[in-house]
Amino acid sequence: MPVKIATAAYPLDAVTTWEAYAEKIGNWVSEAARNGANLLVFPEYAGMELAMLAGPEAASDLEASLHAVSKRVLEADAIHVELAAKFDVHICAGSAPVYDPKIGDRPVNRARLITPTGQIGIQDKQIMTRWERDPMRAAPGGPLQLFDTELGKIGILICYDSEFPLLGRALYDADFILAPSCTEALSGYWRVRIGAMARALETQCVSVMASLVGEAPWNEVADLTTGMGGIFGPPDAGFPDTGVLAEGTLNAPGWTYAEVDLEKVAHVRADGRVLGRTHWTEQNGRHMHVTATPLR
Repeated sequence: MPVKIATAAYPLDAVTTWEAYAEKIGNWVSEAARNGANLLVFPEYAGMELAMLAGPEAASDLEASLHAVSKRVLEADAIHVELAAKFDVHICAGSAPVYDPKIGDRPVNRARLITPTGQIGIQDKQIMTRWERDPMRAAPGGPLQLFDTELGKIGILICYDSEFPLLGRALYDADFILAPSCTEALSGYWRVRIGAMARALETQCVSVMASLVGEAPWNEVADLTTGMGGIFGPPDAGFPDTGVLAEGTLNAPGWTYAEVDLEKVAHVRADGRVLGRTHWTEQNGRHMHVTATPLR
């Protein structure tokens, strides 16, 4: 069965009631489902929307906002579980800071993959950006996961993680690599996009980038964001020559859609014009022996 992907360019709103938050998420999910999508991807730090529920003072204070969001994540997940079941979709919920006592006293940046049957898989960000290290003082979380779902095998590389090839390689068997992102500048958007496209090239799979967009001056984590949705594959047989299956419009909120036939992923891995996924190990040893050769 083909998978229809919807990936979000998502603006943060200063929602002040739980009902307003639930209505917004419900409207987004129902729109994607009406358009036939069965895999929905929200961006990194979309969960910061929950901060304003604790009031503007908490939302505008970095540390207070992290705690405020973490306290509401399980309730937000319950809404996503309900929606996933109602519309028979898989949802990668927008990531959020979570204080997990099993990991330590600092928050992890956690995405959750929610199935129509109510199962929840968690994926924590692996490598922190400079801002996440200081002033946010976020912590690297639990290990990479490969989720085996009805739609195929799904991995998640949150934003900066998508820029690291060895993390992508660890998801060698993924049919889809999701890259929820939050980037302030256009250059940041392109760093993540280039990383996501490179992971699709190397793994010969489909990568999916979601972006926060617009301004949220009431919260320090995502006060100004730039991006758009994008869905990418290897530029090879059965895929566009550019590798771009679909892309949105920069900073325009909404869903971007593409339909993916996993038989094309299987074909390009078995008999593509190149076989980078298979030939990856031929680097071993060669990259360890670089000869410095003067040519001047």
